[in-house]
Amino acid sequence: MCTHLTPPLHPHIEYHISTLPWLSTPPSLILFAKLYTRLCSESKMETFKINEPYLDLRCGLSEGPFWERSDNILRFVDIVNKKVYRVNLEQGPSSLKEISYDDSVSVTAELEGAKDSFLFGGKYGIGFDKKSGGEPKILQRYWSEEEEKDGKPKKMRANDGAVDSKGRFWVSAICDPAETTFKPEGALFRLDPDGQFHRILNGVTIGNGISWSEDEKIMYFTDTGDRSIFAYDFDKETGNISNKRVFFLAEEGTGPDGHTRDEAGNFWIALWGSWKVIRVSPEGKITGEVHVPTRCPTAVAFAGEDIYITSESEHEPEKYPESVKYSGSIFRCHVGTRGKPTVAAKLKV
Repeated sequence: MCTHLTPPLHPHIEYHISTLPWLSTPPSLILFAKLYTRLCSESKMETFKINEPYLDLRCGLSEGPFWERSDNILRFVDIVNKKVYRVNLEQGPSSLKEISYDDSVSVTAELEGAKDSFLFGGKYGIGFDKKSGGEPKILQRYWSEEEEKDGKPKKMRANDGAVDSKGRFWVSAICDPAETTFKPEGALFRLDPDGQFHRILNGVTIGNGISWSEDEKIMYFTDTGDRSIFAYDFDKETGNISNKRVFFLAEEGTGPDGHTRDEAGNFWIALWGSWKVIRVSPEGKITGEVHVPTRCPTAVAFAGEDIYITSESEHEPEKYPESVKYSGSIFRCHVGTRGKPTVAAKLKV
């Protein structure tokens, strides 16, 4: 269950004053009403609280929520236990199905022209499989021949990703905590529709959420290891990025994990270590919070006017005993706004 603790303030002063035909309103009063409306909407912190999970799964690390809009199905992964889950949101939790893999899958996307398949960023590379499972194929491995010989693939894995408006699939790779500790040895990759594969960034610690501004002139890329979401100038035609700067810096002890965007351009960020998802305006201001009953939310996805939140198993149960019960579960909250539509990857498989 999700409770709306502070209903949003929607002043109608401007509407009433400017539309009443029998009232002659001075321009100064209309201007005041507009300013008042803006100030009220900017100053109001909207708060939600989730008390229990939608799916009480206890995943090792649930991640990558994705809404298959046409079938109203939520897809997500458990990286630690090497599973991909799908649940029909009309039928509810009893419809949950899982696919098990030999290697971890961290992020998924839709494939244009292949409705029965999905694209994934896996431990060793980018691949695809049927939504019914059982036929995974690798399209592109991440690392060079020299890196392969040095054993880098074993100690790394994918973590997050996204598809841009041109159908290019972006995937971050990080040190696999099952094999080693986090170090700035990760990278950000991009697979283009023509099959060209690019390493865009090196020196990434924990690459996470990726998104683009409405005009597609800015790309946002998260490095949880730096507690930051970075902004880059983005060339839509070439996919090149430049001019790195900090867009959002989280407090000590927390870190921005996965994020999604709503139709107004706001960021909905899973703030790892904080017990909450935060809504951040395009200007970088926190305007809302969704409190969850576990410490480490990991990612967020919209399905209609609801958000679905994944989470990680609690690694410090003695220090945070109240976080343990629902850690690794999937949460739902009705937030009254819709997400920015996702794009299918334009890859030949």
